[in-house]
Amino acid sequence: MDARTLIKRVEEDQAKFVSLQFTDVFGTVKSVDLPVSKLPEALDQGIWFDGSSIEGFTRIQESDMHLRPDLDTYTVLPWSPADMRRSRIICDVELPNGEPYQGDPRGVLKRICAELDKKGLVYNVGPEPEFFLFKLNGDKAHPVPFDTGRYFDFSADDTAVRIRTKLILALNEMGLDVEVGHHEVALGQHEIDFRFGDALKTADNILMLKFTVKAIAAQEGIVASFMPKPVFGENGSGMHCHQSIFTKDGVNQFYDADKEMFLSDYGRYFIGGQLKHAKSLAGIVAPSVNSYKRLVPGYEAPVYVGWAQTNRSALIRIPRASSPNGVRAELRCPDPSCNPYLALAVMLACGLEGVEQKIEPMEPLNNINVFELGRRERREMGIEELPGSLKEALLEVEKDSLIESVLGTNLYDAYMRGKWSEWDEYRTSVSDWEIDHFLETI
Repeated sequence: MDARTLIKRVEEDQAKFVSLQFTDVFGTVKSVDLPVSKLPEALDQGIWFDGSSIEGFTRIQESDMHLRPDLDTYTVLPWSPADMRRSRIICDVELPNGEPYQGDPRGVLKRICAELDKKGLVYNVGPEPEFFLFKLNGDKAHPVPFDTGRYFDFSADDTAVRIRTKLILALNEMGLDVEVGHHEVALGQHEIDFRFGDALKTADNILMLKFTVKAIAAQEGIVASFMPKPVFGENGSGMHCHQSIFTKDGVNQFYDADKEMFLSDYGRYFIGGQLKHAKSLAGIVAPSVNSYKRLVPGYEAPVYVGWAQTNRSALIRIPRASSPNGVRAELRCPDPSCNPYLALAVMLACGLEGVEQKIEPMEPLNNINVFELGRRERREMGIEELPGSLKEALLEVEKDSLIESVLGTNLYDAYMRGKWSEWDEYRTSVSDWEIDHFLETI
């Protein structure tokens, strides 16, 4: 889409404002709102902003940064009222000289995808983001689920069904090709899946889904949360990612009719790379202290490093496919608190290293429930555990040079600095559990 076509479309949509969006290092959406009268100038010259105030961006003595709109990401925000209709364009971040800013998370993913593009290949990802809907009860420490449904439950008069339907309609209107929406296992937990796409578009869409869900939930007087583990004793929210690599003319590199599970050597090596880096990968795709309250045995979340076809206790699963294009690898440890640009970039890099080095994964864990194995049995089978805390994950990241090479030194340093700060704040805070157990007993 060129600038003239976009301006005409904005007029047809009767948008009054355009939000120019980008993210900080942790995936928080940032926005600059323009009246539509200023859009032609922004498209021609971009927008300047102070990068020193954005988490993980430039130092104060180098504060001038530049937003360059990506016109193909334009969409109307359908929940905004007609008299203040807003639209959105995602931007790339540039230095004053016009060069891409190396600390822009979206730029990180664009660069590694561009390298794959030179080989005539496309990294496709289909995510399954889960979230909770909570009532506003004035007690953030003890959120109350909005509904009492369980996995795939349906009730014609269920308010949560109505809200989920409203969410799906809005997302489809914004160009997200929603495939299915349903109630998840936990009370108040839901999932909306959209069609797979190339990694950059998928990352853009993950962010769009998150702020759309939050905005529409707020209009309904409820809270939507993508927190990985908001309720004790209930399943947490993950974001399983179905991955495959296609040639530009549509041939799935993961498919081989003559191989077990129809999985090609290419796909097997890709899995081998991700399993090799699984512990450090967790520090990017499960990036919060709360992520590791989800990654524990007993709640269907992966804990152990392994792969299989039908085994849902495995870290990577090969779903049964009805066609060659359907052969894919489902990575089950990501959660929706991650920065999708960084997560997909690192996932791709780990897989590609496996392909380049022909890394053979361990034997698949078909017909083995890893949760039922003892520690000694797992050790004898060579099954390792994912990190048990953000601290353990960050220590693994520090040992893995591939992660830093993908993120770049500046962004890597900013990310690690922020996450170590999160861990320090978490470990020095006093929880309700500690008060309940120790205040009167010690």
